[in-house]
Amino acid sequence: MENVQISVIISTYNAEEWLEKVLWGYHKQEFKNFEVVIADDGSGPKTKQLIDGMKNELSYPLVHVWQEDDGFQKSRILNKAIVACRGEYIVMSDGDCIPRPDFLSVHDTYREEGYFLSGGYFMLPMDISKLISKEDILTGKCFDIDWLKKNGLKSTFKNNKLTSTGSKSKFLNFITPTNASWNGHNASGWKKDIVAVNGMDERMQYGGQDRELGERLFNYGIKSKQIRYSAVCVHLDHKRGYKTPESIAKNQAIRKNTRDNKAAWTEHGIVKEKK
Repeated sequence: MENVQISVIISTYNAEEWLEKVLWGYHKQEFKNFEVVIADDGSGPKTKQLIDGMKNELSYPLVHVWQEDDGFQKSRILNKAIVACRGEYIVMSDGDCIPRPDFLSVHDTYREEGYFLSGGYFMLPMDISKLISKEDILTGKCFDIDWLKKNGLKSTFKNNKLTSTGSKSKFLNFITPTNASWNGHNASGWKKDIVAVNGMDERMQYGGQDRELGERLFNYGIKSKQIRYSAVCVHLDHKRGYKTPESIAKNQAIRKNTRDNKAAWTEHGIVKEKK
């Protein structure tokens, strides 16, 4: 595949069980002209073994971008992955988000010059996350609300994310009070725009580093579109060990500075010094 249209960046760290499920989700995509670039923030050898073992089974090219474990350095590995992307359009998601078969088709349909797309996720409890098998992904059962309810999912308004299509999903995208921000688990934009604002700010720790990228894109003149009820992925449960009051406070200070100064460029991104 010479001309890859979409590059999907998947972040991961020592979570092979979840990553395998996600990679099978991309195997079933209706949209075919894409690659997956794994942004691996220092996983041990099991992750590489999984990726090497799956490469020949999957319907798309798989690229593994790895760096040594130096604590939580997700922003740094995401920048390395951005550089590695061959597609002119980038979808960012996580190694715990299984995409519905129409996931990339939706991103492809809604992409537009001068915009980025803001998607959401459907959170699953740990017992259902564990239960989902390769077969459940390949047959689409894990996106079926009846199957999920049969396995213990409670009824809430959020279930509309899985059941809405067509005009209903467009209407819910329109009325949702949630801002169309850059969400690291489900967002997409043009590589040239992401590079123009110098990618992720590598000073940022867990919590909000994705939003800060979006804020710089806004300052650069890019607008956003809401697709959280159209581009669906199910989010597998996990612990969030890196979330500390210190990291949140540090990130909020960086984001405030970005907003107050209307900064479109970070000096702590892909390029370390602005030429």
